[in-house]
Amino acid sequence: VLQATAQPDRWQQRISYQINADLNVTTNIVKGKQQMIYWNNSPDTLHRLFIHLYWNAFQPNSSMDVRSRELGKIEIGRNRQNQPVLDWDGRVRDRISKLTPEQIGYQKVSNLTVNGKAATLIEHETILEVVLATPLLPKSKSNIQLNFEAQVPIQIRRSGRDNAEGIRYSMSQWYPKLVEYDYQGWNANPYIAREFYGVWGDYDVKLTLDKTYLVAATGTLQNPLQTGFGYQPEGAKLTLPAGDKLTWHFTAQNVHDFVWAADPTYKLIKRTPKGGGPLIYVVYKAVDSLENRWQKMADTVALAYPYIAKTFGPYPHKNYSFIQGGDGGMEYPMATLIKNASIGTAIHEWMHSWYQMMLGTNESLFSWMDEGFTSYAESRTLGWLRNAPKESWLEDDYGVYYRLQRSGLEEPLSTHADHFNTNYAYSAGSYGKGAVFLAQLGYIIGEAQLDTVLLAYYNTWRFKHPNVNDFVRVAEKISGMELDWYKEYWVNSI
Repeated sequence: VLQATAQPDRWQQRISYQINADLNVTTNIVKGKQQMIYWNNSPDTLHRLFIHLYWNAFQPNSSMDVRSRELGKIEIGRNRQNQPVLDWDGRVRDRISKLTPEQIGYQKVSNLTVNGKAATLIEHETILEVVLATPLLPKSKSNIQLNFEAQVPIQIRRSGRDNAEGIRYSMSQWYPKLVEYDYQGWNANPYIAREFYGVWGDYDVKLTLDKTYLVAATGTLQNPLQTGFGYQPEGAKLTLPAGDKLTWHFTAQNVHDFVWAADPTYKLIKRTPKGGGPLIYVVYKAVDSLENRWQKMADTVALAYPYIAKTFGPYPHKNYSFIQGGDGGMEYPMATLIKNASIGTAIHEWMHSWYQMMLGTNESLFSWMDEGFTSYAESRTLGWLRNAPKESWLEDDYGVYYRLQRSGLEEPLSTHADHFNTNYAYSAGSYGKGAVFLAQLGYIIGEAQLDTVLLAYYNTWRFKHPNVNDFVRVAEKISGMELDWYKEYWVNSI
């Protein structure tokens, strides 16, 4: 039973994106026009804005490149052959340093105006500083327009072209994205491969590219009869346009990012959960030997939905897409990029639709509330699917935390995601210790109370930007217990 809970009235910014982009599949260049209607709901006068240019990270000697190579020098243990284990992110390693001019990524912004007035642009690698001719007043609305050009990098981390599985385009972090401004000010974090944080808003996106490509994306497709590829209702008559290109029109409401992927060998299948729920799309590279695995994954995520909705709250959007692409599993609003048909990965990434896509924590400050809560929800859902004994559901998460604690490399969960000394401490802490935070909270207040807390947290803070104190306050109200001590010892110490 979902409790009727009033949402807090803490202010937050709002944005509406309208993007028209054209991808040249020969040159791998994206050109676009973008309009952003931005509501400054804060009490502050803004004299400048900041915009993420994520793909500039995929250039030799970028901050992401240098950080990856430096972390790769740190020994975090020994393997069974007594060889050193280095702190590489195995997906990145030193690959960025070896990119050629045709393989790098870049994003360039031009003709930017705010309310019709040109602004001064200062580029700081992956952050564009926009000095305004006229400040944005509190409680005001502004119109930001710009053109952009971007080169799709070779796929290294999350976004890019031609990944290991042969997916042509994994288009995340692909457009100039406005930085979030909140009660702590601007969150203009440089991109070093870690976490994200975005302004809540609506997207209206038109993507034009070669008509042989199937496109999957955030949002709901508005013109399925003009695109086909299985999006159209069964038996519907298509009205495909003439020419060698198609324009795909997607819209999404109450989201804070937009992802898409495209490949000429993609196949789309659909599932609807029993008893109702979102229409589920599974989009993958058609390979006969893997067909059964994708079909099974689609069946399993549909089977899991009733348990997920009952335990963590219902999914609010019309549809959700599991898209083969990227370099592992990476979550976005209404869609995820997954490398293969792993059911564990699929469930984990889908649970991010609750913990980050609906409950939009600042991942850089609270990576454990994003990854840890998601890992907890994943473990419970997989345990339920397997009909495993409940006491075993969190075994893997506890194991991750125990190994971290014994390693001597543990750092407080309150560490900024970009400031952990090792990839290992960030990963094991955010995922493992973050999941155990909820498990141990259930031990303190009772499992039934914890379930009530999770639903109350969902009802109170969905489509908002909660922080750790907001979650703890919900738990205190439900349990009647004072829990600051638990937060302080678990989050701010080791």
